[in-house]
Amino acid sequence: MLDAADRPMSVTELAGAIGVDQPRASRLVQAAAEEGLVVREADPEDARRTRIRITEEGREAVHAANSNRRRAIESALEGFSDEDRARFADLLGRFADGLRRAHPPHS
Repeated sequence: MLDAADRPMSVTELAGAIGVDQPRASRLVQAAAEEGLVVREADPEDARRTRIRITEEGREAVHAANSNRRRAIESALEGFSDEDRARFADLLGRFADGLRRAHPPHS
């Protein structure tokens, strides 16, 4: 998700990027701010609004989480042949597409 985090964004933009509603995103931002993972900044285009910016500590936390997730997936797939991996990827992709159709992300 670092692509979305490369620029400051509003809570509403963040909510859309991570697929949650705005109140949930506000709670997540508050928790992340308390942990020092993000900071709130004044929006240069509208002083009444704030934008959320990831901190270096936040980037490191995202990187660590992604690395841990990658290692867990690699470990889970250790016994899979190349054919098994290809079939699994196809089925998982179809499953994810079905979930998106059944439960579109919050706008």
